[in-house]
Amino acid sequence: MNNKILTALEAVDLIQSGDTVTVAGFVGTGVPDELLDALQKKFSKTQTPQNLCLLFTAGPGDGHEKGLNRIADKKLVKRTIGGHYGLIPRISQLALDNEIEAYNIPQGIISHLYRDIAAGKPGVITKTGLGTFADPRIEGGKVNKKSSEDLIKLIDIQDQEYLFVPSFAINVAILRGSVADPMGNISMRKEALRLDNLAQAMATKNSNGKVIVQVESICKELLPSREVEIPSSLVDCIVVAREENHYQTYATLYSPYLDGSQRKEVSHEKSLKLDYKKIIARRAFLELPETKETINLGIGTPEVIADVAQEEGRISEIILTTEAGVCGGQPAGGLSFGAGVNTDAIICQNQQFDFYDGGGIHTAFLGMAQADGRGDVNVSRFSGRLAGAGGFVNISSSARNLVFCGAFTTGGLNIKVHEGKLKIVNDGKVNKFVKQVEQITFCGALAESANRSVKFVTERAVFVLREGRLHLTEIAPGINIGDEILKKMEFQPVVEEFTIMNNKIFCEGRMAFHKNTNL
Repeated sequence: MNNKILTALEAVDLIQSGDTVTVAGFVGTGVPDELLDALQKKFSKTQTPQNLCLLFTAGPGDGHEKGLNRIADKKLVKRTIGGHYGLIPRISQLALDNEIEAYNIPQGIISHLYRDIAAGKPGVITKTGLGTFADPRIEGGKVNKKSSEDLIKLIDIQDQEYLFVPSFAINVAILRGSVADPMGNISMRKEALRLDNLAQAMATKNSNGKVIVQVESICKELLPSREVEIPSSLVDCIVVAREENHYQTYATLYSPYLDGSQRKEVSHEKSLKLDYKKIIARRAFLELPETKETINLGIGTPEVIADVAQEEGRISEIILTTEAGVCGGQPAGGLSFGAGVNTDAIICQNQQFDFYDGGGIHTAFLGMAQADGRGDVNVSRFSGRLAGAGGFVNISSSARNLVFCGAFTTGGLNIKVHEGKLKIVNDGKVNKFVKQVEQITFCGALAESANRSVKFVTERAVFVLREGRLHLTEIAPGINIGDEILKKMEFQPVVEEFTIMNNKIFCEGRMAFHKNTNL
């Protein structure tokens, strides 16, 4: 074992110029910052290694300087292949400036790719991403002109179209666990998520690569075998991290509630501020199924639905999940997004995507940056920003019911509520309902052809996708349909019959709707 214990700087010496490096972490959770910090310091001093290919699912970062942001240098990084770029702006800016090759591939495809590389399979075959920016007939996941290689291919199997992402070798895995034992076995007992650490390690070892694992500590006794996440046979070296580089999430040094070792007492008394996000979440909350079903909540406004469900005393009646592997309980938000408290289980990310891709989600509540008249949605690239799709494409391609949640406009929206009515004090400067989305992250036509329900919920209006067009079905009380809805849209929705949203949505205190309430 002693020969496996290295300093962070010694460990990153294993990374050679031109290597493909996979990095653990989901947004702000489980990020191996000790190793990424060491890699940055080595490069600053020696200008090596160079021309790395970074492979990741949900770009680990804090939106500023941590995570992959530490190593954002065009000499250090030649190519990125990632699912989400939203919290690694230094990396995404290199991509937008055409300084590096960059690919945005649906997060679940990358998660499954680790397993297929490990198993020696030719690659991932999937319907996920057809009709979206990942489709090679549209963009093929390419972020910029510098990205010329076709990483996603269109194939035909039994007269059906599929996307194919070929396997490739991984030279180094930079992973993270909680504890290493004297043999070099790795436990993730204090980690908020399991993610793809095991699959990444297997894929790397079977590529004849090196596996580096950052841990909090080394214990004196052998770990119980059932606690081992990454066996010692897959581990080449271990680095003990400093506390400042081993936060459980970027929002939390450590919480036993997030790793599931303790359950948290929750109160229904706390009331969220009645802002536009809560209004949207309240109306979306009414789309929850009558029976106990599996639900997915996306990042941003959809996160608030969990808080509303808690406030209304219904959190136990639904099974909330995240693509990161959380099942049940209450998902966390912000820089702890992906994790959760009072969870029933925390499974591997690739297993969660198995369930998702197979149609296991009853209803998905997802964000929207743009939507157009055909029901296409963009969350991945807009207004000069590269957010990346994350798990959005997998989820929206397979969920049986879709509810897109977001403000009607953005860029300065200010609202007030009074006596159960909504007042727009200042409207946002940017329209979100546009003639054509800048990038197709969700294809409305394919969803309709599969007979899936698609709704759009905003603070002032609700739309349903039918026959290739958005139909206005509800408006908020106090809203002028002409000035505050139709004039703020770059296309004309179908307006036939619509109802007024229940004013309880716009009042302080609990809504206290019963299960069978019809708006």
